[in-house]
Parts: sequence; structure tokens; C-alpha cells
Amino acid sequence: MTVEFKHQPTVTLAEVADAAGVGESTVSRVLRNYGSFSEKTRDRVMAAVERLGYVPNRIAGTLASTGSRLVAFVIPSLSNIVFPDVLRGASAILEESGYQAVFSVTDYDSQREEALAAAMLAWRPAAVMLAGYEHTDGTLKILRASGCRIVELLDLDGAALDLAVGFSNLAAGRVSAEFLLRRGYRRIGYVGHDLNRDTRAGKRFSGFCATLGAGDAPLADREILAGASSVENGRLGLERLLARTPDLDAVYFSNDDMALGGYFHCLARGISIPSQLAIFGYNGLDIGRAMPQPLSTIRTPRVATGKIAAQLVVTNAPPQVVDLGFELIEGATA
Repeated sequence: MTVEFKHQPTVTLAEVADAAGVGESTVSRVLRNYGSFSEKTRDRVMAAVERLGYVPNRIAGTLASTGSRLVAFVIPSLSNIVFPDVLRGASAILEESGYQAVFSVTDYDSQREEALAAAMLAWRPAAVMLAGYEHTDGTLKILRASGCRIVELLDLDGAALDLAVGFSNLAAGRVSAEFLLRRGYRRIGYVGHDLNRDTRAGKRFSGFCATLGAGDAPLADREILAGASSVENGRLGLERLLARTPDLDAVYFSNDDMALGGYFHCLARGISIPSQLAIFGYNGLDIGRAMPQPLSTIRTPRVATGKIAAQLVVTNAPPQVVDLGFELIEGATA
């Protein structure tokens, strides 16, 4: 599947000067906050910067003739292995081709993503890689005006800006629900983290709930915890959920970290898995396979996502969407 994307030339200092009706040296002084200029002039310059999506070039013209060898990653988290796996896959390809990966972490904050994307683009990278399709209007503006390749990772439920590599989170949620329904579970709950910040987890939850409803087994209850996913939040979330709704026969977790916490809660309370309660995760982490009862989950191609994304950049591939799919791991906890 391909999508239409036209690269726009990088917005220049001269264009900002023309739009603001001042000279380039004045724009430079305003952006560096150095030298003399009036407040009115500053306002005109900054309005032009905002309107055009201009990002100052921190390395002046040094890359103009040779081309940038930097690839910037703006990722949500380093608290679990998911995004380090993506970086590991990409770095192997980039280093072989003489590129250098640099990264920053947003903590699932869209405004922080915008600020970090702007900071990365100031170094005029060859490409910027981000997680998912959901970005602020400001982020979209500066990405489209950047003139570099844009790669969106780990989601295909939306419209790509340029290149996209990953899989459908909606489909992952649907497949998870179908598996539990086929196994005969009907009183199913959910334990997750902040779905507004982690939009990909939100899409999985949406697909999961829609499939349960279509199977005449609507979601029985949910426990959504603030903050990032963690083993501790998974344990606490299942404890709260079962205190409210003790007759559940299965629980779907937003990811494997959370599911592992739920597993520990069951061990501590003597809840037999899966005869008393089934547990299902997402991501297919190594630790899930090493559990006494291997975790039932969805395995995602994280390293492959990074590798293919990097290959598309270093080969200057045309705009496209690459669907790597995912794998259902039946495990022993459901």
C-alpha cells in the first residue's frame, strides 16, 4: 500500500524575513534574542515563524553540500523494552550505512513531542522517526515543513505523513478478544494505563471492546490507572478490578508489563491461572515466555520495525506503508 506524499522544501530564513517584512539579519537577531529590535518587530517575526513552521538551523549551512547523516527518534518511553528494541533494530542498519541515531523521550506527552521534534529538526536530520500517527497540529506543521523524511512507527490505523512501518493496533485488540471468546470466556475485564496519552493502547482497547460486544460478551469491567504502564500498576490494577468484580473469568491487560503484575497478584492471592482467571497481554516480551506459565499474548515485530524503517530511510524509498503484522501467542495463561 502506498500513500501520496510530496516533500516540501525546507522553510528558509529568507522566507521568514519576507513574510515578516524585515531583513534576514533582523530575523537572525530575534531568533537568537541578541542585538536591537523592537517588540513589534519581534512579534512579526515570531508570527511568521509560527505560520511557516520554520525551525532554526543549528548547524548553519554545514550540511548543505554533504547531506545530514543524523536520524532522529522521538519516542514515548524507555521504561520497557519495546522502544529500545525498535532502536536496536534501526541502529544496526543505520550504522552500517554511516548514519547516526539520536533520540529523545516524550513520556507520552504530545506537547513534549512537539517541542522535542522541533529541537531535533533544528539539527536538520536526514529523517525523523516517531511513534504512531497522533501528533499535535504544531508537530504536523513542522514535520511537513522540514524537508526531511518522516517515519511513523508501530501503528497503521490512520494516514501516514510519508513512511510508516508497523501493524494495526485495532486488529491486535480484535484478535485478542476473538481468542478469549473462542476459549469460552464471557466475563472479561480490562486493566490498562492512561489511554489518552498512549493512543496505540487506546486503539487496541477500542478494537477489543468492539469485538466483545459483537460476540454478545460486552466488557464486564475495567480499571485504568494514571501514569505509565508498569508491573506494579498491573498488580494494583488487577487487585482493584477483582475487588469490584470478583466473578471475572479473564482479564486483558494493556501490555505484558501490566499482565506480569496481574500474574504476581494471582500468585500472591492463590488464584489459579487459567482455571480461575485467564490473563492475556500484549507485546510478546521475553519475560512472558520465561514465566512458569508462558504468557498468552500478542507478539509484535519491534526489532523488525526498526530495521525496515531504517532501510527505507537509507535507500531513500518512495512514500509507503509497510504492514508487518503480529503473532498470536497462545501461551498457558488463557
